[in-house]
Amino acid sequence: MAKATKKQALGRGLSALLKDPSNDIQSVQDKNADKVIGNIVELDIDFIEVNPFQPRTNFSEESLKELASSIKELGIIQPITVRKLNLNKYQLVSGERRYRASKLLDLETIPAYVRIANDQESLEMALVENIQRQDLDPIEIALSYQRLIDEINLTQEQMSERVGKKRSTIANYLRLLKLDPIIQTGMRDGFISMGHGRALITVEDQSLQLDIYEKILSNKLSVRETESLVRNENNPESNTGTSKKSESDDIPKFVKKGISAFSEYFGHKIDVKVSKNGKGKITIPFHSEEDFNRIKKLVQGDSK
Repeated sequence: MAKATKKQALGRGLSALLKDPSNDIQSVQDKNADKVIGNIVELDIDFIEVNPFQPRTNFSEESLKELASSIKELGIIQPITVRKLNLNKYQLVSGERRYRASKLLDLETIPAYVRIANDQESLEMALVENIQRQDLDPIEIALSYQRLIDEINLTQEQMSERVGKKRSTIANYLRLLKLDPIIQTGMRDGFISMGHGRALITVEDQSLQLDIYEKILSNKLSVRETESLVRNENNPESNTGTSKKSESDDIPKFVKKGISAFSEYFGHKIDVKVSKNGKGKITIPFHSEEDFNRIKKLVQGDSK
């Protein structure tokens, strides 16, 4: 217990150091920077502003009240992270839910890790932090990935290393942004899942996308039913003569098991056809020149 009291006192001491105009730390080279940067500091909550780079836009009021209740009973277990802007002015990098919940409790101070970061570094830290640790909806995650590409100039491979996700997973999220905005909103509001969205991406005509989206909602279609409906819309001729199901039944089990792995790796739904003599053909679709070059790079990488 004495140890906890000492840690709290240290935090308050560092906070006083930061308030001193003669110790206005702006870089890691400044005097006393090593005493503050990377340490837990008790900051006045009024000195902190929210992060404009925060990818999360929806905060559940009920969830915040539950968190505030937990903080009231147990305190803030994990400090927030801020970056120093000026004397007595800081900006959130991560921990906005904890910050908002603390504001609900009218707390005067909050424990925080102080970082020195420019706008680009702050953006990257906020986006990566949220992708890794927050329960974002699929569109928010996709937008975060897109911002890392547009504003930080990260490639999908670099993002894969930063966030610990497969490149194919990142590609699947990014493709969701090609959906009609109405469908994206439906996904954000929980009317359809990411699986529904991935099925709809293969429909290039956005008016047809919306038609199928309406059918999903009105008939409460599952992802598998949606995929079947999309296949029929994309290949109307397959409804005549031999059914799609009978063709699927002719595909060997070892091929069926491998299709999902191919699809995940290339970031597209892969089509496989097998003849009676056991020979087959794999078709990899692409949606643009960039997409084609991405797939080409994957194939060339595997051949080395």
